Amino acid sequence: MTSPAAAVSQSFLRCLDRSRAAAQPYRHWLLSDALPDDSADAIAALPWGPPPVSDTYGKRETNNASRTYFGVENRAQHPVCEEVAQAFQSTAVTDAIQKTCDVDLTGTNLRIEYCQDTDGFWLEPHTDIGVKKFTMLIYLSKGPGCEDWGTDVLDDSKTIVARAPYAFNEGLIFIPGSNTWHGFAKRPINGVRKSIIVNYVSSEWRARHELCFPDHPIA
Repeated sequence: MTSPAAAVSQSFLRCLDRSRAAAQPYRHWLLSDALPDDSADAIAALPWGPPPVSDTYGKRETNNASRTYFGVENRAQHPVCEEVAQAFQSTAVTDAIQKTCDVDLTGTNLRIEYCQDTDGFWLEPHTDIGVKKFTMLIYLSKGPGCEDWGTDVLDDSKTIVARAPYAFNEGLIFIPGSNTWHGFAKRPINGVRKSIIVNYVSSEWRARHELCFPDHPIA
């Protein structure tokens, strides 16, 4: 019988194999059916309501104290956090990511953030900091009105040239670099914009509580 973590791995490997690659304005990949639907539903049903935050000033770190991660404690308390973390820690998944995305994850640590964005949320155009070696977003909301909630992809002039399609269990991958401008232009969010952000970060990452396996870097 396939374990839940193995089922997540297999689903993601199929997704990565059929991902839609784009070269402009920088390399990125669009995803569909990234996780088993029951796993994606279980994440969206986690018992954490949207944090009571004010203006982000265009940065997630404005509200660091209310952010949620699949860290050691949440892995122990919530099976879906453990299953998803184990899947993205697995050699099968990390090898596939390295091959598909031409990235070296050796020595990095897995970090998974659960995001619940509400009306008023926005993100200024930015490139991810250098200690992030891989970034993936998987979208988790359902229902009418969320089609326009995808991540904005911008060129070097910080002009939006594409918007990732937002739908349940779809997503976006890119390899952070000096030109990987992205953001979320302020627009109505009628409901809760749910997603997970999956990063592999270098050993310099200071907030160890955010990491899924802080003492076990990718081999």
